[in-house]
Amino acid sequence: MPGNEGRFDDDGEILHRHAVRTPLPDEEAERVFHENMMAVADARERKADLLASQQVSVAEAYEREVESVAATFRRRLRRVAGDDYEAVARAYRRGERDDRIGRLTAYYIEGLWRIQERSTIANTLFFPLILRYPDSFTINLRFASGCATPESVRYESPQHASVDPEEDFVQQYHDDSRYEQERAAEYIRETAQVIRDEFPAPDETSFSERKYGGVVSAGGRRGPQFSEVLTSVTPDPDRFSESVTESVLVPAGKEAERTRRRFIPDVEDVV
Repeated sequence: MPGNEGRFDDDGEILHRHAVRTPLPDEEAERVFHENMMAVADARERKADLLASQQVSVAEAYEREVESVAATFRRRLRRVAGDDYEAVARAYRRGERDDRIGRLTAYYIEGLWRIQERSTIANTLFFPLILRYPDSFTINLRFASGCATPESVRYESPQHASVDPEEDFVQQYHDDSRYEQERAAEYIRETAQVIRDEFPAPDETSFSERKYGGVVSAGGRRGPQFSEVLTSVTPDPDRFSESVTESVLVPAGKEAERTRRRFIPDVEDVV
């Protein structure tokens, strides 16, 4: 498991139906947001390259993805709460503090732990939603039971399967899995472009073109089967009536419920 964060003693309540809203007061803040989203797109393209490579296993590509996402969360935690972010989160959990920094830190560290958990525990979807509004953006971290959505691209990992190498079908299974991985790699590369299209550079586009954007994704696995989906989301223009000056927790919003109904309509335990 990447990192050394222990289990944050929470039941997911801090994540449930909450998102983090962060202000975008000027073009410099917009540039930082754009650069972060381009890093997400770059990471998807790297994952696509790994899946398409016959020299790298699905297991390694998956682990590198988890490490990349977890590193992003640690950087965000340090910006919010400093190097002692775990102590801040635990103090919040124990009821010793109930301030904005404590709530944000608890939110992100619970998300980080659950992302790391995906390395060893299957049948969990990471189902994040990122939305851009004229003066801010939101990140809604969600996790749900299951391994895929009806719209997911699925692919097999022979390294995660219990297959007798002496069986006659093994070579065919490996060939079929390789085909699925290449197909998934092509899809993941295409979805990286969706991110680039939804969050264009502030120096290259007008405000009217970039003030709204959004993506939702879901990735998971069960046994040797992995899944991926990512698509654009149209933000609700009437969601916020007031601006914010610093990052805060907010209700998840109508878009969260809309995407839940679309992708995992039969799943209730979404945190």
